[in-house]
Amino acid sequence: MNDRQSRELERREERRRRRVRNQIIAYTVVGVFLAGIAAGGVFAGKSVWDKHQEKKKQQEMTESTEEQMKDSEEDIVLTEPEPEPIVDEVPIEDKINEVVNAAIEVMSLEDKVAGLFIVTPESITGVSTAIKAGDGTKAALEKYAVGGIIYFSKNIQSEEQFTEMLNNTKMWSKYPLFIGVDEEGGSVSRIGSSSIEVESVASAADIAATGDTAQAYGAGATIAGYLSRLSVNLDFAPVADVAVGDSTALGNRTYGSDPAAVANFAVNMVNGLQDNGVSACMKHFPGLGGVKEDTHNGMASTERTKEDYAASDFVVYQQGIAAGVDFIMVSHLSVPAITGDNTPSCLAPAVVTDILRSELGYQGIIISDAMNMKAITEYYTADQAAVLALRAGCDMILMPENFETAYQGILDAVREGTVAEERIDDALRRIYRVKLRDTIEAQFGENQGTE
Repeated sequence: MNDRQSRELERREERRRRRVRNQIIAYTVVGVFLAGIAAGGVFAGKSVWDKHQEKKKQQEMTESTEEQMKDSEEDIVLTEPEPEPIVDEVPIEDKINEVVNAAIEVMSLEDKVAGLFIVTPESITGVSTAIKAGDGTKAALEKYAVGGIIYFSKNIQSEEQFTEMLNNTKMWSKYPLFIGVDEEGGSVSRIGSSSIEVESVASAADIAATGDTAQAYGAGATIAGYLSRLSVNLDFAPVADVAVGDSTALGNRTYGSDPAAVANFAVNMVNGLQDNGVSACMKHFPGLGGVKEDTHNGMASTERTKEDYAASDFVVYQQGIAAGVDFIMVSHLSVPAITGDNTPSCLAPAVVTDILRSELGYQGIIISDAMNMKAITEYYTADQAAVLALRAGCDMILMPENFETAYQGILDAVREGTVAEERIDDALRRIYRVKLRDTIEAQFGENQGTE
């Protein structure tokens, strides 16, 4: 017996119970009438009799109606309901991929290539210092649909001016933009050191000295709070490098020399940022903590081996990957023990693809360190560096020495077949999983962002 037949039997049983109740009522009325006669109450007896007659007529009408309904229902032939069509449940990952792929499919090749770059506003507008976003920004973004723009203290005059510039920039863009800053806390705080009043955040070293990892989370949450207010959605922080003795150019920007402790502080900073709507970027893979040279000024090299890194910095990055960090930045450090030569890490497949992507399993966005540093510019042209970074496994290229040259270099490489368009699409899929996260979560639920 199916559910429909069971419900029909239940309805019939309910009608039977109603008829029994009505009969009981009728017998009760007759009993009252007889009691009235036995008591000799002529007037009372007549009144009860009249009421009984009226009740009897109503009962007869009710039973007649019910019998008609019963006869009609008996004629109904119960049949098995038509089986509902079976709809194959589409896996959530396939649905997410559909959203991301749909966003990429509408892009021209030119827009796809431009979308791999995060640049300064000056590099696309030609002005010396950008402090507003007007017709020049609009024209620049129409020509070059860059993936993001990074800002520095020189771009900030006031909170109102900065917010207006960022909002206009996003409005002129054909696609969602990463709006980024370096906001680590301490001495590297582009917003904190500007004229905009925000809550001060201590350096990584000072936070680590407290021994309280919750303070790292609080620092991330505080920074994310004021960045979100200003329309900034990407912070190039935290520093995840493990200090090796005093031999580091990073100074108080690191959380210390104990890999486990550094991992706890760095991951809490990541969570503080990303729990509050700002993408975090751990840096500087594979690790600058044992290097005295500064890649801003020229080549920096280390004798550390892959095993050395596995016991130190990789511990931190593994924890960050497990926490779902949106970005990891690869430095320009030369690691001959891993690459076999002095190739900067961000241009070396052995570092980017073999270790970070494959061995550590990172599936988020890999971005190069700023390509206008001398560790790159003294050895490579802008187009060479951009193509090599992409082929090494970087998804995004930060601040090329000359954006137009770098952009054209990748575009030509795709047209000539030395870089596959699928490699561009592969990078964009990672980028747009983060850019469209709010849309994806609204459609398919939370925690469906980057893999």
